[in-house]
Amino acid sequence: MDKAVSILHAVAQEPATLAELVTRTGLPRATAHRLAVALEGHRLVRRTDGGSWAPGPALAELGRGTADIGEIAGRHLATLRDTTGESAQFYVRDGATRVCVAAAERTSGLRDTVPVGARLPMTAGSAAHALLAFMPADEVNRLLPNASFTARTLLDVRRRGWAHSVAEREAGVASLSAPVRDGSGAVLGAVSISGPVERLGRRPGAEVIGAVLDASAAISRAAR
Repeated sequence: MDKAVSILHAVAQEPATLAELVTRTGLPRATAHRLAVALEGHRLVRRTDGGSWAPGPALAELGRGTADIGEIAGRHLATLRDTTGESAQFYVRDGATRVCVAAAERTSGLRDTVPVGARLPMTAGSAAHALLAFMPADEVNRLLPNASFTARTLLDVRRRGWAHSVAEREAGVASLSAPVRDGSGAVLGAVSISGPVERLGRRPGAEVIGAVLDASAAISRAAR
């Protein structure tokens, strides 16, 4: 644990390359890399566009409490539900799973219910796409062999800024998701709607996509 904490201290002031981690911590290169990758998996550190390690979004969540990010998201999920007519959720990544930390369910009719606290895989569903698309390549490559989607799917998510899936997690269910970011641009989680394919459709409409993107932007602003 002391070694892992030394990695966190090493990136606290400014991002660090692997060579800089070794210099700042005094750890062997292989150990520093192994610990940094493990911490990255828990979102305690993140990879910058230049490949350096920096403090991850989970540190901010721990500082203000996971309940707080769920509360922030929850303020906007009811609006998203009422706008789209579908159940709305907010997910954060935890290793190889995603956790629902806030939800607003349809009050009647056929709906897809995901209770707060539910753990779902990072290998199926549009929220998994939205989270995984912005992770470093080595993280993605570890999960893709067991995924219901492909690397091309994630490229499309990065290009357009939202994700869509049909019957990946559950037969007959479609979902639409978008990433939520903190002030540094790191992905905090994913806002999502889900419901029967018959209502959401195999190709989402512009109004529904716009509603999800609006919710993503609103939660991102509130979380900064």
